[in-house]
Amino acid sequence: MIETDQLLAFERIVREGSFSKAAFALGISQPTISARIQALEKSLGGTVFTRGRTVHLTERGTSFLPYAKRALAVLNDGLNAAKLAASGEQGALRVAALRSLTVHLLARSSGVFMERFPEVQCTLFEGDHWMVIEQLHDGVVELGLICYPPLDYGVAEVRPLLRMVEPIILAVHPDHPLSQKKLWSREAFLEACPLLLQQRWWQVTPMAVNTLNTQARKMADVPMEVGRHLVHTGLAAGFFPKMLVQPELDAGALVQLEIQGLPPMLRETALVQLARRQHTSPIAQHFTGILAQVARKLDIAIYREKT
Repeated sequence: MIETDQLLAFERIVREGSFSKAAFALGISQPTISARIQALEKSLGGTVFTRGRTVHLTERGTSFLPYAKRALAVLNDGLNAAKLAASGEQGALRVAALRSLTVHLLARSSGVFMERFPEVQCTLFEGDHWMVIEQLHDGVVELGLICYPPLDYGVAEVRPLLRMVEPIILAVHPDHPLSQKKLWSREAFLEACPLLLQQRWWQVTPMAVNTLNTQARKMADVPMEVGRHLVHTGLAAGFFPKMLVQPELDAGALVQLEIQGLPPMLRETALVQLARRQHTSPIAQHFTGILAQVARKLDIAIYREKT
């Protein structure tokens, strides 16, 4: 069997044109390099060099040289790939997230990650809570962005790497009657709101929001994008994660409202991996750090977990 040391000796002799110079360059003795070439020639079934005052390749050696160089190049590429993978600079990032966390948090974080680690292959998914948990269990993804803690059997199945707390706000379009003032009494709000949206930003809707929904003149339970459309057209008022609508708030396309006596609404989410995973990959660690930086810029409170 041909060994790497034999290929290195062969390639170096060709480059130096001398057994002695090649041995010196490799830091080995001349008898050692001669023994390696003899072992190589035995594997190839004949000589690769003509011996004399100068060293030349035989036909067999000339034919073998490009394959030896290719084998050494592939081995070197493999070593480099292994080093890059160990440092998190090469490999794969696989993340699944709730739809409400993809628009700004995952999109911005993955954009920064792709720019900083261009050699890493990124695969991103979005879906509901059960889809994210299922993809974690099936090994389709290493990381998941979910509401936390999961109020089902999944609480023991996942481990948070990063916990986040974000405000949920009540918003309307500037053309909506409620936009005329920002602070409302509960009674006045319910009277002036023709349609209040129920959107599932939480695993369990807070009691205060549930009570408000039951007292509303009309309530509609709608998906995220439908809710955003209804609010943007001025037909309804709805609760949204603040980071999701911050650009519209800044641009004056939406108005934030407050209702007297309604406690602050918060949503806790987390970047998780399966609890049975003993280690967090370097790539996942890099992504966790970037996600934390992006979340802070979006005014999301961050709590790092020990890995």
